[in-house]
Amino acid sequence: MIELQHIQKKFDDRVILDDISAVMEAGKCNLIIGTSGSGKTVLTKCMVGLFEPDRGSILYNGVDMISMQEEERKQLRQQIGMLFQGTALFDSMTVEQNVVFPLNMFTDWSTAEKKKRVDEVLAKVNLKDANKKYPSEISGGMKKRVGIARAIVLNPRYLFCDEPNSGLDPQTSLVIDKLIKEITTEYNITTIVVTHDMNSVMEIGDHIVYLHQGRKQWEGSNKDIIFSKDELLNNFIFASDFLQDAKQMRMMEAHGNLPVSKNQ
Repeated sequence: MIELQHIQKKFDDRVILDDISAVMEAGKCNLIIGTSGSGKTVLTKCMVGLFEPDRGSILYNGVDMISMQEEERKQLRQQIGMLFQGTALFDSMTVEQNVVFPLNMFTDWSTAEKKKRVDEVLAKVNLKDANKKYPSEISGGMKKRVGIARAIVLNPRYLFCDEPNSGLDPQTSLVIDKLIKEITTEYNITTIVVTHDMNSVMEIGDHIVYLHQGRKQWEGSNKDIIFSKDELLNNFIFASDFLQDAKQMRMMEAHGNLPVSKNQ
């Protein structure tokens, strides 16, 4: 679990994050959404220690990261997995070499132990025959799965995903969403997903924090969104007339007021 308490961050005189509080729960997909410039990226960078908040606390299982000594932070970073927007794979390395990289950096395991772990996580993301391929030889969806394998190879307690569906077609995006959800639930990981993908919001949004101009505008689950009366949230999620109509239909259906089709 990660708890944010009254996080504030400024750059010069501009307030980027203004009194953000939220709890990111273990075993759930915690989504951070909002328009460009709403503070999503800055909040995430604060959570992983790349930026220091000007005020507030970031508690990892009750321990404030901001007050940690460097050695404590180093240990915490080893419990954090990262899935980058562009996957950030090394082009000159094979899939296997990319995935083993964190093990080489942070463990003293034997070659056999590393190989076994790499094979385990590649099988988990349905890439058990891709060990010797290079990033240039695999599809965008496969690259994302390699990125996920690398992110979980150290058995992290926390997983951060930055726009995991960026550049993917809708069908492949659903595959990635389901994989992230499956890994989160199976390993009881605290997963934080920064996304603009509304399909992801509705598919895996166990817990959603909506930021607007640096403030937390709304918080809830994907089920709560349908019944939200927050105008800013509704305009963001249901941007088109088609989606607005779809929301109305879902609400009517939930209340038993769905009109009978003329074709019936």
